[in-house]
Amino acid sequence: MPFFQQSRQLQQISRQARLDLLDLLYHSGASHFAGPLSSMDVLVSLYFSDIFNLKKDKFILSAGHLAPALYVVLANANYFPKSKLKEFSTFDSYLQGHVSTQVPGVNYSSGSLGQGLSFAAGLALGDKNKKIITLTTDGEHQEGQIWECLPFASKYKLSNLINIIDLNGYQIDGATKDIMPLGNLSNKYLGYGWQVITVDGHNHKQILKALEKAKESDSQPTCIIAQTTFAKGIPSIENDYRYHDYKNLSETLYQKFKEQLL
Repeated sequence: MPFFQQSRQLQQISRQARLDLLDLLYHSGASHFAGPLSSMDVLVSLYFSDIFNLKKDKFILSAGHLAPALYVVLANANYFPKSKLKEFSTFDSYLQGHVSTQVPGVNYSSGSLGQGLSFAAGLALGDKNKKIITLTTDGEHQEGQIWECLPFASKYKLSNLINIIDLNGYQIDGATKDIMPLGNLSNKYLGYGWQVITVDGHNHKQILKALEKAKESDSQPTCIIAQTTFAKGIPSIENDYRYHDYKNLSETLYQKFKEQLL
């Protein structure tokens, strides 16, 4: 299917996934929120295109607090019943605040930031017939383990390794540029021998083209820098770090946010 046709379908799926995320927050009473909103279009592009076979290839969510976004995408992709989303963050539910391998379709239990890329690199080294895709964040790049992995992946020519960075510019305490500036991530990855592709992280067509190009790499790992908007889809809270996570969403705010998403 041509990318422009896929893009229209993916936009509709992303809108529904954001509505599902809002419902999850409302019913659970607390959830990471803005980061999952910013990463949603990347996840939808990955799971609802035919570029990768994610029953054979592997996706690793390094930033475990983006779990709510992954849960609603997996539910919409029929990995588990959508009704399970109402159990988020309750006792005995496998849908907790950070992802674990108890969840159908999840390959990595994540809580500590910065470790998923190394795990993904290990999988890529162990089986070069599989594509290993991981999603990290710009805030995660303040962790040293990320930078230990980059030369490793380049040395072993892990062309089957793809790291997508959700570059939304914020973390729990504010803007990344204020807390710990990262400089030019593209140049840093290039310096370590990676292929780098920069996209609008809310443009499905650009994301699909980047994933296709990354899939075709035969000599080096690929970093896709997805430039995203914190809390994308709800204009009244976009780029407000206080919505990194949120508690006790009132009926009034729930309806207000829902109207903005629609």
